Amino acid sequence: MVNMFTDNVKPRGRGRPPGRTPQGEAASRRLFDAAIQLIEARGYEDTTLRDVADRAGVSVGLLYRYFPSKRAIVLALYDRLSAEFADRATPLPPGKWRDRFLQALTTSLRVLAPHRNVLSALTAVMLARGDEGVFAETTAFSRRRVQAVFVDAVSGATDPPAATLVEPLARLLYLAHLGVILWWLLDKSPGQRATKALLSVIAQVLPSAAMTLRLPPIRRFVQSADVLVREALFDHPGA
Repeated sequence: MVNMFTDNVKPRGRGRPPGRTPQGEAASRRLFDAAIQLIEARGYEDTTLRDVADRAGVSVGLLYRYFPSKRAIVLALYDRLSAEFADRATPLPPGKWRDRFLQALTTSLRVLAPHRNVLSALTAVMLARGDEGVFAETTAFSRRRVQAVFVDAVSGATDPPAATLVEPLARLLYLAHLGVILWWLLDKSPGQRATKALLSVIAQVLPSAAMTLRLPPIRRFVQSADVLVREALFDHPGA
């Protein structure tokens, strides 16, 4: 039987990235899917690139053309999920920033839902200090894409805060969204009932939070918290 990934992939021109031809795109997709299936079944640490190549029925050499490391697979997953989220969340419907935030948050959960098992398998990796972590410099491309949605949720609202508060508030909402995702990944309740309850609580609390944002002490708190957040998590090139 002819192997389309070893016999039909045409050599790429000098400097041409893999995966830009129809055959290359098909090979990349097959390898990515094989890798995700293995990580979901075995975990990140117990999955090797040779395992991925064997599952996809290609040589390890061909795999390296597309995914030279396991890190590249994780970054590709971040890229695909963040791009889908940005596409589905934009534009957000008109409304107050709290309603637009909830819309962005629920959209994120819907995008991630089909991938919950593999993301659960990657939870330790995402929270680690390595290059695959959600706050690593190498993942800044995905972080910027997702954060832009939350900046738009605040800046494009019918009740935006002062301009100096837009990005600090959006960054804190982005972090809150990550916290909800972590809760959702760890949620063992039937049908993620606890996550639905958490979303309900957030929806109830947000109107009060929006009102307190008018108070100078709360504004100063948001700005001070943002300074700490940026220093702890975001202050490196590309963050």
